[in-house]
Amino acid sequence: MMSIKALRSAVSASVRVGTVARAQQARVAFPLISTARKYHENVLDHYENPRNVGSLDKSKKTVGTGVVGAPACGDVMKLQIEVDDEGRIVEAKFKTFGCGSAIASSSLATVMLKGKTLDEAMSIKNTDLAKELRLPPVKLHCSMLAEDAIHAAIKDYTTKNEAQATTA
Repeated sequence: MMSIKALRSAVSASVRVGTVARAQQARVAFPLISTARKYHENVLDHYENPRNVGSLDKSKKTVGTGVVGAPACGDVMKLQIEVDDEGRIVEAKFKTFGCGSAIASSSLATVMLKGKTLDEAMSIKNTDLAKELRLPPVKLHCSMLAEDAIHAAIKDYTTKNEAQATTA
């Protein structure tokens, strides 16, 4: 049986090269890290079947990008939003290098963002994500990262559009 550290390394290596399919193959081939920690099925669902993985064109004025990290655990999260002319989020994407809880938090955040106005999106709190995913207390920092990424993406979008409004 492969150690948790070796499994995490194998899955991380697959994710680093940007291939979700390889990561899923690694998870099938080896026992899940989560079985040792008894994660809730909501975390497992978003980890094993992440929604909205990918990137948007950050050069577009309609796209805001937030990149945040947690030095303590090494998780890095990039979350992007695309906003229409009415100020509603029409698309959200993420790429996360981190643990299953960080990936699940990113995935759920993108699902929650779609269709919301910027003000509604700003009201999404880490506690909303943690409650929905049923994160254990030791993993709450993952939901905090997702909240920070949302705020950073909205700030980036707002800054881009304020800058273009002043130059126009």
